Amino acid sequence: MSARVRHRLGLAFAGAWIAGAMVFAQAPTQTPSRIAQADAIVDAILAREFAKITSQFDDAMKTALPGDTLASGWAGTAAQVGKLVTRRPAIEQRRGTSTVVVVGLQFEKAALDVTISFNANGQIDGLQIRPPAQAWSPPPYAAADKYTERAVTVGKGEWELPGTLTLPVATGRVPALVLVHGSGPNDRDETLGPNKTFKDLAVGLASRGIAVLRYDKRSLVYGAKLAALKNPTVKDEVIDDVLEAVALLRSDPAIDSDRIFVLGHSLGGMLIPRIGAADPKLAGLITLAGSVRPIEQLIAAQLQYLAEADGVISPAEQQALDEAKKALATLAALTADDLKNPTKIANAPVSYWLDLRGYDPPAVAAKLPQRLLVLQGARDYQVTTVDFDRWKTGLSGKTNVEFHLYPALNHLFLPGMGKSLPAEYAVPGHVPEEVIGDIANWLRSK
Repeated sequence: MSARVRHRLGLAFAGAWIAGAMVFAQAPTQTPSRIAQADAIVDAILAREFAKITSQFDDAMKTALPGDTLASGWAGTAAQVGKLVTRRPAIEQRRGTSTVVVVGLQFEKAALDVTISFNANGQIDGLQIRPPAQAWSPPPYAAADKYTERAVTVGKGEWELPGTLTLPVATGRVPALVLVHGSGPNDRDETLGPNKTFKDLAVGLASRGIAVLRYDKRSLVYGAKLAALKNPTVKDEVIDDVLEAVALLRSDPAIDSDRIFVLGHSLGGMLIPRIGAADPKLAGLITLAGSVRPIEQLIAAQLQYLAEADGVISPAEQQALDEAKKALATLAALTADDLKNPTKIANAPVSYWLDLRGYDPPAVAAKLPQRLLVLQGARDYQVTTVDFDRWKTGLSGKTNVEFHLYPALNHLFLPGMGKSLPAEYAVPGHVPEEVIGDIANWLRSK
C-alpha cells in the first residue's frame, strides 16, 4: 500500500511503514549524527506519543503517514509482538543526502527493526517498522547450473523499477512468468525476515526451464511520490507496472511471447483477474493466497484471529479491533463526494477503497479467456480457505481452471504446524518443491 501503513493482508507484521526507498551507504564523518534523535523517536513509538514523531515529518511524510494512521498501525503491531525485552544500539548509515538510523527491538514474540530516514534538515523522510532482514540460502531444488540472472529495468521514465530476470539455461525460447507482490512496499524477492517467497519461486522455476521476472514494487521505490498522487488506485500501485513487465518480456528474444504468464500473491492474487482483463493476450494466470473478500474485511478478520490466538484479548488488541470496526463503518458509507477528502481511512485514500468497491475477483476471472491456477495454504490466517472456497464456487463453470490446497502452508507458502501466527514468519524456510512442481507442470500443460 505505497507509503502508508501496511495492511495486515500484506507480508509483514501489522504496521510496517515506509516512505521512499532506503539504500544504505556509509555516512561521511562531517554529517551530523541523528542517533540521539532516532532513539527519541523510538522512545515515542513505544510510549505511543505519536505527536512527537509526526511533528518531525517532512511534507511528504505528513501526507503519507498521518498521526492517526501511525497510532492505529502501531496498536495492531504491539498487540502481536508482546512486551519489549531488549533494545540494540542504533546503527547510523547514509542514503544520498539522507541519514538513516536503524534501531533493533526484541519483543517477547518477535524482533522488529525501526528504520528512520532523516533529510539534510533533520526532518523524517522515511519510517519503516518490520522484521529484520536475515541471510537467505538457496532451497535444495535450486540448480545453480541450470539458470542465470541478470538485472533489468521494468518501465521507463518517472516510474522505472529495478528488477531481476532469472533465465533457464536452454536452447530456444522459453515460457516466462511475472511475479506480482502482496500489499505493502515489497522488494522483488518479497523478503520478510529470512524468507524470500519470490526468490524461491524464481530459482525453483528457472531450474525447471521457466523464466521468471520479479522487480521492486513501486511503493518501495517511489513510496512518498506514489502516496502524493491525487486519487491513487491499484492501477497506479500495481497493475501499470505488471503490464510494463509483460511488455519487457515480449521484447526479449529469449522469451516465447505466446507463453507469458502472471502470478500474483495475496493482494497481487486478488488483482490477477484485473490484470488478465487488462491484457487478454496473457497465456495464463496464477493466484497464490488471493483474497476475494474486501481488504477491510480481511483486516478485521485477521485482527480478531490474532487477538483471540492466546485466549485473552488485551486492551491494545481491543483498541485495534474497535478501530477496525469504525473503519469498516466509515468505508461502507463512502461516496464519490468523499474523493475531495484527503484523509486516509484504514491506511488508504478514499479513491483506493472506491476503486475496489464491488470488485468480485472470481466473477471477473470467470469471464476471462485465460487458463487459471488457484493455490492456497490451509494454515493461512491472512487469506483463508474461506477465500479459496469462494474461488472454487465462483469459477465452478470455468473449464480451464485448476485448484490446489496445501494443508501445511501459511500465507508465505511456507510449511509449519499448528495455529499460524506472525512469529513463524521469522523462522527460515522455503516454498516446498511440491508447489514449485505444481506451478511448473501447469505452466507447461496445454
